[in-house]
Amino acid sequence: MPELDDTDRRIINILALDGRASDVSLGEQIHLSSTAICRRRRNLEDSGIIKDYSANLDMKALGFGVKIFISIELQSHADTMMGEFEGAILQCPSVSFCALVSGDTYLVAVNVRSIEDYDAIYRKELSALPHISRIESNIMLREVANRKAAPIA
Repeated sequence: MPELDDTDRRIINILALDGRASDVSLGEQIHLSSTAICRRRRNLEDSGIIKDYSANLDMKALGFGVKIFISIELQSHADTMMGEFEGAILQCPSVSFCALVSGDTYLVAVNVRSIEDYDAIYRKELSALPHISRIESNIMLREVANRKAAPIA
């Protein structure tokens, strides 16, 4: 990983909050020329620190007002079973996030229109996944924090 100076950190934090910020706008905020900003941004992109740019969608405005966090435990932690599970969950169109977390549990997130929609996803997609021993669902009541900027002050 390349060394980041204070200017790189400021660029990263501004872009994390506004990925559409132009080099001119960044330069005005950081007090550098747009050419210098362009070079630094390209270096951050080429090094992989900035992976991509995307739109931050309001799932509620799109009609998906219910977020469910699901813990999934497998029957075994054998590499083959984990690989088969991971391959299968990638094919689930409803899954927006999946990660293996400590305790050999998968943490999965889905956004749904209603609890009834989640029930259908649970029965048709999640319970059909291979090698599952336990599924625990938690309905998000309220999002308290969802920071976009990296903790690199």
